[in-house]
Amino acid sequence: MRSAQILPAGWPEGRTLAVSVSVMLEGWTDKAAPGVGPMGNVLKPGVLDLQGRSWAEYGAKEGAWRLLDVLAAAETRAVFYVSGILAERNPDLMREIVAAGHVVAAHGWGQEIIPATQTEDEERADLTRCIRTLEASSGQRPRGWLSPRCTPSAHTAELLAEAGMRWHCEYFDEDLPRIVTTAKGDIVGVPFTMEVNDMPHAVRYGNDPSDYPGILSNILDGWPTLGTRAACLDVTVHAHVYGRPYGALAFRQALRLLKGRQDFVHITDHDALAGLYSA
Repeated sequence: MRSAQILPAGWPEGRTLAVSVSVMLEGWTDKAAPGVGPMGNVLKPGVLDLQGRSWAEYGAKEGAWRLLDVLAAAETRAVFYVSGILAERNPDLMREIVAAGHVVAAHGWGQEIIPATQTEDEERADLTRCIRTLEASSGQRPRGWLSPRCTPSAHTAELLAEAGMRWHCEYFDEDLPRIVTTAKGDIVGVPFTMEVNDMPHAVRYGNDPSDYPGILSNILDGWPTLGTRAACLDVTVHAHVYGRPYGALAFRQALRLLKGRQDFVHITDHDALAGLYSA
């Protein structure tokens, strides 16, 4: 028999679905490009995909600014997960994100650098460089982390605790946050869901943008029928994907849907959610 849930102090009474809003603001190093994109034909190994790079660079030049406007109109705070190299090259954007009241979290140095492929020393150096750059460019020291590809190594949680990070968001096996104990201290493990996420939705599966709020609508309509256990859900966009007009409209509609279901929906973000579980 499953154990009863014990929700932390501060969890709004009766709001059984905590929905976190996130914006992925991703960059690649000079010798790399996204591995997925709008073009279906993959180039042969060793050839730099300049189309892919240009497509990704839209995020910092246009997409993030548009999403900031959408969030402001919806009066909604988000966590912006930012690659260190992008933060280094776009300090004006970083300062604007913080000035608008959003939270900056670390998302690795470059998106092609996956912690699971690194040595422990390499990962520590990458993590440290990313955190320092985000703090220098935004004026806000990040408290949270999400690895590129959402793929940590066996050392990631411990290295983050060592660096003084409060939470990281790369757990897919439970509905609620939990405390993760490491040799370097505790850190909050926040679950991350992929149902309402433009990267698999549009890029991997090629779905129409109108289906993005449609998926969320189906979840919200059905949620009261699934029992009384609380859970987390994520509404996620990438600045270089749904920061474009067609995606920004779908994102705006998703935020409107959330606003209309606050009888059981708690609109939040990963930083605020982790704060409920921190000592």
